Amino acid sequence: QVQLVESGGGSVQSGGSLRLSCAASGYTVSSSCMGWFRQAPGREREAVAIIDSHGTTSYADTVNGRFTISQDNSRNTMYLQMNSLKPDATDMYFCAAAGRRTSSCLPAIFLRLPGNYWGQGTQVPVSP
Repeated sequence: QVQLVESGGGSVQSGGSLRLSCAASGYTVSSSCMGWFRQAPGREREAVAIIDSHGTTSYADTVNGRFTISQDNSRNTMYLQMNSLKPDATDMYFCAAAGRRTSSCLPAIFLRLPGNYWGQGTQVPVSP
């Protein structure tokens, strides 16, 4: 059984930093696409950062240069380092793992893969 458990969320002031963690069990983090997504109530889930099985990363334009996605294979954990946070980053953040191997980790493809795994989400409120 695959489990993804996020941690590290919490209140932070504008300009501050947080590091989110996603500990995986029953799934090898380097086996396929993994990523961080955000979602607000009533809105569609959107990609923040994605890492593929080769370690290649991609970011949403709004976070590029401020957020860093990474993996620690020895801990089977994925991370999202979030720096220079802005109030508009306030959202629920989810980690996700692709349900199958794929040649592309583009967000539109990732989200449509069958059987993707999702964590329970962690709240990131950023105050002005």
